[in-house]
Amino acid sequence: MRGCQAPMTTTREGVQSTLHAGASNARGIAAMLFSMACFVTSDTLIKIVGRDMPVGEIMFARGFFAVMIVGVMLLAQGGLPQIKPAFTPIVAWRTFVEVGSTVFFFTGLMRLPFADAAAIGQFTPLAVTAGAAMFLGEPVGWRRWLATAVGLVGVLMIIRPGTSAFNPAAILIVICVFFVAARDLITKQMGSGVPILVLILISAGAIAITGLLGLLIETWVVPTPAMIGGLALSAIGVTGGYYGAIVAMRAGEISVVAPFRYSAMLFALMWGYIIFDEVPAPTTWIGIAIVVTAGVYMFHRENVRKRQATSMAQAAR
Repeated sequence: MRGCQAPMTTTREGVQSTLHAGASNARGIAAMLFSMACFVTSDTLIKIVGRDMPVGEIMFARGFFAVMIVGVMLLAQGGLPQIKPAFTPIVAWRTFVEVGSTVFFFTGLMRLPFADAAAIGQFTPLAVTAGAAMFLGEPVGWRRWLATAVGLVGVLMIIRPGTSAFNPAAILIVICVFFVAARDLITKQMGSGVPILVLILISAGAIAITGLLGLLIETWVVPTPAMIGGLALSAIGVTGGYYGAIVAMRAGEISVVAPFRYSAMLFALMWGYIIFDEVPAPTTWIGIAIVVTAGVYMFHRENVRKRQATSMAQAAR
């Protein structure tokens, strides 16, 4: 009888482990959906406010609110942490590309249909994969290179260069994508020495200061209470988006959770239709489908590669 108990225990532990992993993945998926809803809603508020307020003023106001929100969060955790490790060249470069991505995204967002801007932004994970191969020397197989190329074709279908439907503002979102990819690659090289909230605080402060430069070329307006409320809610949305993304990555398996990043398109299409009365053109729908499919496949291949590496490591033991 004792000889039969060990397999039963092992099986029971395996079931419990599977159930725990499933619950963790469910939390991770829920957090990712929350994160994407926050980010897209925040961008929606920016586009609404941007009808009457210049980009520099928006950057300053939302950056200011974000600094206040993150500052309160840091104080709630027991006070500001040691920020001396943040004063390094790599953090400075990360802040620079973060500010650049914000400038290009906000400027492009004001001039493009909402869903188009969001769809182009979905190319970011593919751009990160290509950048990791080119600049960090990470191994990327031909399948993921092909997925990146296919995703780029999808972006071109959304932009439609050389046609009457081409909007030059789409180039601004494409540039933003590469800035965001650079930010993510730099972040991967930083390690965990600088707390995430400190990085967000530094970025928000830099964005607010950069927004002030808009006074040199823009005519700022006196914001209405509705504008102020919209920008404050947008700052809360961005903070919630970052928080949800962090929880998602920590709670579940990346290969399971990461593809739900593309739920942002569903929220963008919904808000674009409800608030801006926008319906994407048929070509844009096809481009969106191509970009999302390529991105999901890329995550799948990344998962396969990690499983193969784990198997080889175990076999080597």
